[in-house]
Amino acid sequence: MKIAKIVSSNSHIDYVGRVIDELDTTTPPTAEDYGFAQFVNLPLEAEMEIVGVIYNSMLVNPEYASFGPRLSPKPELGSFSPDYLNEQGFLIGILLLGIKDSPEKITHGVPRRVVPAGQDVYKIKSNEVKNFHTDENDCLQIHYYSQVVAHAGLFAVPLLEAIIEQLSLDCSESDHQRLGVLKQTLAWQRAFGGMRL
Repeated sequence: MKIAKIVSSNSHIDYVGRVIDELDTTTPPTAEDYGFAQFVNLPLEAEMEIVGVIYNSMLVNPEYASFGPRLSPKPELGSFSPDYLNEQGFLIGILLLGIKDSPEKITHGVPRRVVPAGQDVYKIKSNEVKNFHTDENDCLQIHYYSQVVAHAGLFAVPLLEAIIEQLSLDCSESDHQRLGVLKQTLAWQRAFGGMRL
């Protein structure tokens, strides 16, 4: 399901997307579709797609601080001023986690490709999330851990905890134990301060 379009970037792996709304599609995404720690993909070519995760959101409201006189109440603006557009919306911060060249070739880390402005952003289904996190030995992998810590700022620990929570729903017992240790480490770091990972 398409949820956003890329509008800008803060770095090579930190992109900003504008959530599509009624002006873009007849079936806009719901708030659940672009929530915190939602995995997304950005398809580039036939089999190639970049995988990322939503780690931040921002409200855009151009009407805030416009203290000029109002000609009519909001519901009547459509008939009074037919060219009036509601420009309120949401921006989402997307942290890129890796690239999927084919169902078998998945790489966690910094993608080499630059994502162009206007690129469509799609919500990933849970089976695709599991596939992205499974290596050739059918073991869980989170090789982008340090990337999240370095670039997600204050959201790093909550983001990693949310990712671990999602991954632990459908994994083997040994992977579940490994995720449990990682979650305890994150809880300890959150409780005892200084985020030095």
